[in-house]
Amino acid sequence: MESFFFNITDTRYKRTEFLKHNTNHISRVDISNGIVFLDISLDAFTTLDFPIKNLDRMLMICVLKEGTLMIEDHIAKKAYDFHAHSIGIYCSSRQDITLRTTHKRSNIFILFVADFFLKRYLTSNEYEPVDFLYNKLQGEISLELLNTQPTDALSLYLIDKIVNAQQYSNMKSIRCEHNVVEFIIHRLSLFDMPVQDISDEEVCISRRAKDILLKSFINPPTIATIAHLCATNESKLKKVFKKVYHTTIYSYIQKLRLEEANILLKEQTLTIGEISKKVGYRHQGHFSKVFFKSYGIYPKDLLKRDT
Repeated sequence: MESFFFNITDTRYKRTEFLKHNTNHISRVDISNGIVFLDISLDAFTTLDFPIKNLDRMLMICVLKEGTLMIEDHIAKKAYDFHAHSIGIYCSSRQDITLRTTHKRSNIFILFVADFFLKRYLTSNEYEPVDFLYNKLQGEISLELLNTQPTDALSLYLIDKIVNAQQYSNMKSIRCEHNVVEFIIHRLSLFDMPVQDISDEEVCISRRAKDILLKSFINPPTIATIAHLCATNESKLKKVFKKVYHTTIYSYIQKLRLEEANILLKEQTLTIGEISKKVGYRHQGHFSKVFFKSYGIYPKDLLKRDT
């Protein structure tokens, strides 16, 4: 079997067109060794079968803007159905898969990241998503779905930058790789790490607190109230929550608010002021400042993004 990644010869940025007809296209772009993406746009009823058969250890981050996608794993005899407006993270240490779409209109972006690319960023901290994913890829996994979430405005903004790096006359590879790293950072910051070495009591308390916050992050109860609902005290609640989710309750509330704002920004139907109030911020200026501090871009710039 050939490697999926080592396909660059004399250029660092290589674009291969599998289909290019009117507005339909299927493009493979090799950014550098270890990073490849597929850009698929089909506006007619077309069945796409794209086989991948390799012995590479890789992450697949699938972004389905429109249409449907089935990923058939021929090794494990499983199939994953993937629907519009969602992002899925898959891991695989060897592949015999087929990407299949039969929808009337499809708009798909798939980023493939080799384990040796992730290895550059290991921290020796098992609770870091990069370390966890790299270590997982060292096992024998044909294909495993790790995480699925709705698409958000920042992800689409970064994908546009990745795909459109071809417009530059120089330094395409480094520009594109920089945008890919930004995209990976954003997606992995949303990745829920598996809970390990946690007692049953700690799991019960933390999950109960998380469920409460997921339902009420716009106007959350006090920590004292959450502790009461979790049948514990404030001190233990804060300690256990930090141990399990590696963040404070306050930071987790902010994370949930910004994730919701990102999804609302993608829809482009509300103003910045309306979105800030809808996710729990009283003042638009404060919301914009928090958003920029977390993502490095102001929400107004994402609202300008072309759909």
